[in-house]
Amino acid sequence: MQKPKGTYDIFGKKADQMLYLRKLMNALMDKYNVKYFETPIFESSDLFHRGVGETTDIVSKETYDFKDRGNRSLTLRPEGTAGIVRCFIENKLYAENLPLKAWYFGPMFRYERPQAGRFREFYQFGVEMFGSYDPIMDAEVISILVNFFKMLGLKGIKVNINSLGDSESREAYRKSLISHFKPYLDDLCEDCQNRFSKNPLRILDCKVDCDKEFMKKAPKMTDFLNKESVRHFDMVKKYLDEMGIDYVENPNIVRGLDYYTHTVFEIEADIKGFGSQNVLGAGGRYNNLVQNIGGPDIPGVGFAIGIERLLLALEMEGIDITSNSDPEIYVVPMGKDSVLKAFNLVNVLRLSGFNTEMDYNNRNLKSNFKNADRLHAKFIIIVGEEEINTKTLTIKDNSTKEEFKIKLDKLVEFLDDKILSTNDDK
Repeated sequence: MQKPKGTYDIFGKKADQMLYLRKLMNALMDKYNVKYFETPIFESSDLFHRGVGETTDIVSKETYDFKDRGNRSLTLRPEGTAGIVRCFIENKLYAENLPLKAWYFGPMFRYERPQAGRFREFYQFGVEMFGSYDPIMDAEVISILVNFFKMLGLKGIKVNINSLGDSESREAYRKSLISHFKPYLDDLCEDCQNRFSKNPLRILDCKVDCDKEFMKKAPKMTDFLNKESVRHFDMVKKYLDEMGIDYVENPNIVRGLDYYTHTVFEIEADIKGFGSQNVLGAGGRYNNLVQNIGGPDIPGVGFAIGIERLLLALEMEGIDITSNSDPEIYVVPMGKDSVLKAFNLVNVLRLSGFNTEMDYNNRNLKSNFKNADRLHAKFIIIVGEEEINTKTLTIKDNSTKEEFKIKLDKLVEFLDDKILSTNDDK
């Protein structure tokens, strides 16, 4: 038996990295007063058709759809926003004090061609904020991403921003795009021919036709923004300027999801060997999504990060985020009669806050010392008949090879001092 194509197992170093990222996310979210949410891995298919959009590649080509035993149409979630919005509406969270800030972390599923940093089952970290039309919320969401990448030690971070305007601006732009692309309809790829009448903005996001001359001469969204849309975009930029966040206005950013309005953004990393698809995180504002899914007229803004692409970027930059989970203490029972006392000692040490391991295979002393070395244990505690009778333990510092005789009731205090001083030296 083998894992399905486009999936991977998480263990060892990869598991350490995942856990480290979650801890960092949790710490950062606390600073922004963003609360953790978790939604089902599968939802009604209609949620993603109405939320993500019929014309997106995700819904039209990439979703894992199935019927359950009740003949209901269900879909493995391809992204996190729609599920969070459904939760927001179903639980009437809009009746609480707004804005509401939510974050999530978990697996998503898309049937696409696996490649470096891209899988069919992949993990996303995302933030969604509801209840404010103010552009300050757009800037705050962007700042979270920028600060997260800085905390990880990534350099060469580039923020690309654009505005898709409000509904009035988008409709004017839509008509202009239809007029522009109509003479070239036969030259468009099959997907873009289907997008032409449904959502011509998606043509601008095409990877097949992107280098054609008529694509380069397509009208720009910024030329069709009304006064309110221009004001909103200008204020986002002022807030970013105030925080000292550098950005580039990129009129070609439209994003691949139908629900965006006003601000859209992508954050890239300038990493040698990372490839042309160097976007690490992206998002934008979606003022109509909550209402489109069946909720009240409440705006939102958010982003998502693909964890696999992020880990690849960190590897390319030589940034090691593997946490040190080696045992601090390794307990060696000397003979079968000592196992019970050794096992109890391990339990006491763990409850006292020490990362503790023991010999489970009745090895001899020499083999145990080798095993302690393999585990990179800092201290070895020997529990034999003499230690049990005298309630005095033999402790070996595994780096200096120095041995100590410590009374059992002084053990925790001794280890606290020793391990703290070892950590301070680092």
